Amino acid sequence: KSVVDLIVTYWPFVAGLLATGIISGIAAGLLGIGGGAIIVPALATSLQLMGYDGDVVQHVAVGTSLAIIIPTGIASARAHDRRGAVDREVLKLWAPVIVAATLLGGLMAGLYSGNVLRIVFGVMALFIAANILLPFQERLMGHLGGSPLTHRISAAVVGYVSALMGVGGGSLSVPTLHAFGASMHKAVGTGAAIGVFIALSGTLG
Repeated sequence: KSVVDLIVTYWPFVAGLLATGIISGIAAGLLGIGGGAIIVPALATSLQLMGYDGDVVQHVAVGTSLAIIIPTGIASARAHDRRGAVDREVLKLWAPVIVAATLLGGLMAGLYSGNVLRIVFGVMALFIAANILLPFQERLMGHLGGSPLTHRISAAVVGYVSALMGVGGGSLSVPTLHAFGASMHKAVGTGAAIGVFIALSGTLG
């Protein structure tokens, strides 16, 4: 089939992914997230509707989402950095741990079934939603304090979970950094930069 024939055949898929790309791109710039929370369910649902194996589509959606987050994350991080909203000292604490944890998560994702990855995504999505309504993470992390050790432990958790979810980690890293004392603008900007490391390492994994 020609490219035109494929577009005609799969136009709902193409239109849906174009809309998903626009929405996730706006979310990346505005909120410091990679957009994976939007991309993964949209892509997995689309592939399933097209008849692909349900146990495969979640892995494909997670891996593809992480790859997509690389350019969106870089664009978002650069925009925030130009406004001075990226805390480079915090980024130095997070980056090495994020790379290692995300690579491990990406490699281990292949050991889990599609249903396990869906459960991880669903549970974490509920946690993130609850944390927005009742910011319990901010209260808890605020008590722990933003020492180098707590930063690194947080980075390991965020990196590993993000690799399994296929997200840039902003929905986890931003409230964590804010709880450690960063202003919301700094947390969003630094979270966007962290998302680039997550996407690169997670995609490789």
